[in-house]
Amino acid sequence: MRMLADFRLPAMPDMDALAAAQRRNLEALSAANRVALEGAQAVARRHMEILQSAMSEMTEAMSSLATQESPQAKAARQAELLKATYEKAVNNMREVADLIQKSNTEALSLLNARFTEAMGEVKQLMNKQG
Repeated sequence: MRMLADFRLPAMPDMDALAAAQRRNLEALSAANRVALEGAQAVARRHMEILQSAMSEMTEAMSSLATQESPQAKAARQAELLKATYEKAVNNMREVADLIQKSNTEALSLLNARFTEAMGEVKQLMNKQG
C-alpha cells in the first residue's frame, strides 16, 4: 500500500485542448492541400496556355516557311525559328518551375507555422500538468 501511495499517476490531459489542437492541425492540413491544389491548377492552366501558344506559333512558322525562297534563306529562317523556340521553351519551363516552387513554399509555410504553434501548445499542456 505504501508503494502504491508513493506511485503517482500522471494527470489526465485537457481533452478539450487536445481536440481543439487536432482540429487546428486538420485545418492547417486542409489549407495546405488547398494551396497545393490551387498551385497545381495554375500550373495546368499555364501548360494549356503554353501549348495553345506553341500550336499557333507552329502554324504561323509552317506557313511562313512555305514561301518561295532560296534554300539558304529557308535554312536561315529555320535556324532563327529553332533558336526562338528553344529560348521560349526554356523560359516557359522556368516559369512553370517557379509556379510549382511558389505553391510548394506556400503549402509548407502553412504546415510549418502550424507545427510551430502545435509545439507551443504541447509545451503549455506540459507546463499545466507539471
